[in-house]
Order: sequence, then structure tokens, then C-alpha cells
Amino acid sequence: MTTKDDAPPPGARRPSRPPRIAPAGEGPALPTPSGWFCLALSRELPRGAVLTRRFSDEDVVLYRTRSGDVRATRPYCPHMGAHLGYGSTIEGDTLVCPFHRFAFGTDGACVSDPDGVPLRTRVDHLPILERNGFVYVWHGPDTDPPHWELPALPGPEVRPTAHWAVEVDTHPQEVMENVADYRHLGTLHRLAVRQLTPPVPDGPYLRTNLRSSAGRIPLFGGLSWEKSTLMAGLGFTLTQLELPRFGLAVHLWGLPTPTGPWRTVLRVATACEVTDPRHVPGPSLPATRAAVTRLVARSTLRMTARVIQQDVPIWNHKRYEPLPRLAAGDHSVGIYRHWARQFYPSGS
Repeated sequence: MTTKDDAPPPGARRPSRPPRIAPAGEGPALPTPSGWFCLALSRELPRGAVLTRRFSDEDVVLYRTRSGDVRATRPYCPHMGAHLGYGSTIEGDTLVCPFHRFAFGTDGACVSDPDGVPLRTRVDHLPILERNGFVYVWHGPDTDPPHWELPALPGPEVRPTAHWAVEVDTHPQEVMENVADYRHLGTLHRLAVRQLTPPVPDGPYLRTNLRSSAGRIPLFGGLSWEKSTLMAGLGFTLTQLELPRFGLAVHLWGLPTPTGPWRTVLRVATACEVTDPRHVPGPSLPATRAAVTRLVARSTLRMTARVIQQDVPIWNHKRYEPLPRLAAGDHSVGIYRHWARQFYPSGS
């Protein structure tokens, strides 16, 4: 699932085995939590494009109108059940079914049909949000409409320049738990990490702050940095790495999306921006600055992907422990688990 212009990290591959559903004795299955989940990058949806994505064991059809609005709808035409993700076209701001050319407006209502009298019907649109070059769709029961938004960080002009994705046999909560379980970074990944402050819950958001060292980045060598991570629900993490010595800031998104029972697509993306041009080679040359930031973003992505590849076998074969026997140093995991409860129906 790598993009055309972003080469996968060494050894990366897309698993070909069928979805895994945790059998009896491997722990309970977690339901899909409510919240925002990434289904696509904005660049995958140019004007007039129609795209089908799997989300919580169902198809979702994404499309962008000719005027630039992005929409998400359930897949089947209410007329005779044609799948709108295969053969539909965009005419102006309407989605046109390929079967009988019934057209649906941006509010979901049928606006035209071959007989000239629109049916009094509609397609079900899903809440959708586009931010920083990503397209998110809300998951939740009809009685639980979106009641919080993703943070407007790191700014509307910052978009990912490198992207990678992998499918794993796990649940988004398990993926996100890796952020709170900072101790595994030393034991599994051999990374030197120190927690600066415990996780801080704030409604649907959770913030962590670590100091860590990373591998070598071209032009800059080995680095040690403080990194702050913001979680928003169980489908969004944004880690920000400030490099004041080099006049740069690196942004790293981790976006797990459930596609089926115990099956998740994890999208990882990076961007780098100049915060102090005095430290960047060729500060007066936009092309040089763009090359430097792209190089740093891609190098960060490769390092992150290598780390995630070490997590994948753990995720694919571990079971979910609803009542883990936490050790004295697992305080952050306990905070995370308590915070995560809010994204499930009470009593689930």
C-alpha cells in the first residue's frame, strides 16, 4: 500500500493472509470505537475522483465534486442496489450511479433520474473531515454524531511529503497503546527513551512527552530530541519533533483505521518544515529548502517504518488483555486504558 513516489522501507511487504478474527481463548474482540479515522490522502481524491475504501467491515465510497468538496457515502444506490464505488461518475457536484444514472447531490438527496422526476430518496452520507492532506470519516452510532474535531495542527499549510501504509492483524486501540507503552521502545526497538511527563488526558485528547534518540539522518547525523505526541481518539496520533539547532520541525502522523474484525490499516506520514532559515543550507533558494525538508521527512519515515516492522509480528500474534497485570513502570498504560474507555458504548 505504498504510494507511487514513496519507496517502501527495506523488508516491507503487504501481508497476503486472510483477516484474522481472534478465536475463543485468545481474549475478547474489541468493537470499533467511535471517532475520526483516516480513509485516504487528499491527493488520492482529485476533483472528479471516486474511491472505495474498507472501513469497519463495510465499504465506504469517497468522492470529490468538480467544485472541490469531498464526500463519503455508504456504497449502495437506493434505487436497485448498484455499488456506487464501481463505475460512478462525478458530473458537476453530483454523484451519478452507473446502473441507471440516478444522480445524488452533496446532501445525499436524489436530484435527477432518467425519467426526469427525481426519486424521493437519498444515499446515506457519513460525517467527513479533510485536514492537512488527509481525509477522515467519523465512526459512531446514529445517536453519537461527531462531538469533537481533530486538532488544527500543525497548521493548514503543512501536508505530508512521504507516506507509507501496512496492514496488520490487530485493533486500533492496540496500535495506539504503543505510544503510551514507551518502555517497549527500549526492550523491542533498542531506542533510548525517557518519559518527561506522564500522559495528560483532556477529553478526547491525550498528550505524551518523551526524550529519545534516533538513527542517523542525512546531512544531520545522529539526533536526540524531545518529542510531544497528541492522540485524538483511537485513530489519530501526531508527533512533533523540534530541531532548533537545525531550524527544522518534523511532523509524524500515525493513523490506524479498522477495516474488519481485528484487521487494521496503519498509515504513517511525515512532513518537515523550516522554522529558522538561518540554519538551513541555501536559505534563499526555495528549491534547496524544499529538497532538504523532503529528505528529512523521507528519512524520518524510513526510520519509523523500520521500527513499526518490528511491532508487526507482536501485533499479529498477541491477544488483547482486558485486565492486564501491569507492572510498577506501566503507569502510562493504565492512564491510556482508562482514557480509551470513552470511545466505546458504556457496558461494551
